[in-house]
Amino acid sequence: MSKDAYIHKLLPGSSGGPLLFMFHGTGADENQLLSLGRDLAPQATIISPRGDVSEHGAARFFRRTGEGVYDMDDLTRATDKMAGFVKAHVEAAKPSVVLGLGYSNGANILASVVFAAPALLDASVLMHPLIPFEPKVKGSLAGRHILLTAGKRDPICPPNLTTRLEAYLRADGADVTVEWHEGGHEVRPNEIEAARRFFAGAAQGV
Repeated sequence: MSKDAYIHKLLPGSSGGPLLFMFHGTGADENQLLSLGRDLAPQATIISPRGDVSEHGAARFFRRTGEGVYDMDDLTRATDKMAGFVKAHVEAAKPSVVLGLGYSNGANILASVVFAAPALLDASVLMHPLIPFEPKVKGSLAGRHILLTAGKRDPICPPNLTTRLEAYLRADGADVTVEWHEGGHEVRPNEIEAARRFFAGAAQGV
């Protein structure tokens, strides 16, 4: 798969340092999370792709037929394409560690890549993911670090599905941390601080 499979932005970091992939939410683009990525991982090279699906003009990474109802065939297509995109950049950069962060729809495609290719990313932050199906992990998540962040009153990503995803990930061997806040689907400061600590630890091999 080509490094240019997606329209994307790339912010250079330290040579041989961390490589951080950022995945935007529905209706945003490759610019949404760039400054957050630089804040969370100052030394990292940051790559932020734009979703290649348009939902009434809003960019997404895969199709859906309704709120929380995914086109599973298109999710498979998108996952294979994204895994190839990530792999191409990793092979070119030869980074010290591979990190990922996604919000909402971006968290969903990142999670799907983690399920399909567990060895690709060392540490991933899934902000408000919605995984309404039982993941089929190709291999093992042993040695993979995952941070889930969620709102206890999130109308889009119900807390029970976050808890279920946590259980799936743990059962497959992942090292999982969960950061909650009392609100809804918005990202709050405690989530950002948790992600900063998480990436700092991952960069040091913790």
